[in-house]
Amino acid sequence: MVKVFIDGKEGTTGLKIYERLSPRSDIEIIVIDEEKRKDLEERKKCINASDITFLCLPDVAAREAVSLVENENTRIIDASTAHRTEEGWAYGFPELGAEFRANIEKGKRIAVPGCHASGFLSIVYPLIKCGIMPKDYPVVCHSISGYSGAGKKAIAQYEAKDRPVELDSPRQYALGQVHKHLPEMQKISGLSDKPLFTPIIADFYSGMEVTIPLYSKMLVGHQTPETVYNALKEHYKGQKMVKVEPCFGESAVSFLPANSLSGVNTMTISVHGNEDRIIVTSVFDNLGKGASGAAMQCMNIMLGLDEDSYL
Repeated sequence: MVKVFIDGKEGTTGLKIYERLSPRSDIEIIVIDEEKRKDLEERKKCINASDITFLCLPDVAAREAVSLVENENTRIIDASTAHRTEEGWAYGFPELGAEFRANIEKGKRIAVPGCHASGFLSIVYPLIKCGIMPKDYPVVCHSISGYSGAGKKAIAQYEAKDRPVELDSPRQYALGQVHKHLPEMQKISGLSDKPLFTPIIADFYSGMEVTIPLYSKMLVGHQTPETVYNALKEHYKGQKMVKVEPCFGESAVSFLPANSLSGVNTMTISVHGNEDRIIVTSVFDNLGKGASGAAMQCMNIMLGLDEDSYL
């Protein structure tokens, strides 16, 4: 039986991972005493007694937790921002390529992607890899997320009866173009520059929609919605958790809701637009494929199980 410890079980991601692990008969969850959950020595004991430890912590605490590892067989899956661009850490998005999946399978240190970054990279990484998007393309990324992605404090604010009226409206943030996901968005994609990034939080619990608009004339070769769709379809061929759909021509849609995959662990990429301007959008659950679902998928791969087991 695999022994698992969740360091930071009280947070949104930690609770979701605990809920997903609890019914499993192949997992023994190491539970820390509530009054000792911030005790360094007790955490150290739990981490080193585990086969796999999930870190659902602020960045500083996540780095501290890694420094506590003495058991060479303990493997870490970090859901924080702390190690996503660090050397020696596998990036936990197996669908990006065979090398990503292999690094997760054999790795002892896995960094779970950020939610906005997951949607961004699901589109930009394969387009650069197949040669459609040049590395110096001036990428713009629009991303709208349910409020659960902002953590327990924000959830409480949104669900309070006397909440401020501005919470009734979608709210754009990171207006100074500083956001914790930008470093991984640039490094993993291979872009020359950070994208212009406009994240938005809105009044729905969970779900996420990340959109990359493209000018056909700025891409390599004569690209259309159909050619972009074909390239993405080929990249994700055979993947269980990521699907690609055409939404142009007869398949065109008028509206694309951001919460359509709330509570689901898969991701759907759709291609829209016309001969001049193409829009590619990734829809998924910020708490699923964008957080705890991705962490669980990585654990399954590390254990040699079907990646969608118990998801």
